[in-house]
Amino acid sequence: MIGHAHHIPYSKDLLLCLNNRILDALENMQQLDPKNRQLEQRVEQMRQQIKQLDETYKGGESTSFKNPSSDKQAIIMLKLVKRLRDTIRSEHNKGRFNTQSYVAENARLETIQIRINIENVIKRSNDSIVRGQPGTAIQLLKKGLDALSSKNDNYSNQAREKLQTMYDELEQKRQSKSAEEQQQVEESARKQDMDELFGEKKKW
Repeated sequence: MIGHAHHIPYSKDLLLCLNNRILDALENMQQLDPKNRQLEQRVEQMRQQIKQLDETYKGGESTSFKNPSSDKQAIIMLKLVKRLRDTIRSEHNKGRFNTQSYVAENARLETIQIRINIENVIKRSNDSIVRGQPGTAIQLLKKGLDALSSKNDNYSNQAREKLQTMYDELEQKRQSKSAEEQQQVEESARKQDMDELFGEKKKW
């Protein structure tokens, strides 16, 4: 999971939690095989790595958030976030991740999860518009707005505004088009009536 730190932003707390999890596994292995010099070295290296991370990590996140470029990438990112949330919950339950850090990290990962979903919705909606499928785009935007309805963080509020604007524009165009089509139908019917009234009389 640490190897995927370039896919989504990892915080210092998350990196420490994952590294401590590795250290714990290595220490358990060492207890089972105390004469193994290689394991002893790996435990020491891991302790040094955690110490260095704790002392030198400046805070912030490992990488900036990158929007998923496809449905496939969005699914990979969502699976990773789910695994990370399961892992920190497990570490918290074992008493290896303090409650304050767990609550903050879980909320941060939840926001990333929402962001992946919403950015993918925006991308798919724009693709649908380009393909001339506004109905599909409206359905996607509605799903996105439903997902954001109970959220109140900065990202969710901005995203809700953006999705609502896109949705309103598409609805307006759809209504204008319906009105235009209705007008064309009425004009066509009126023309037909006029033709029947004033058209050339058939010769019998």
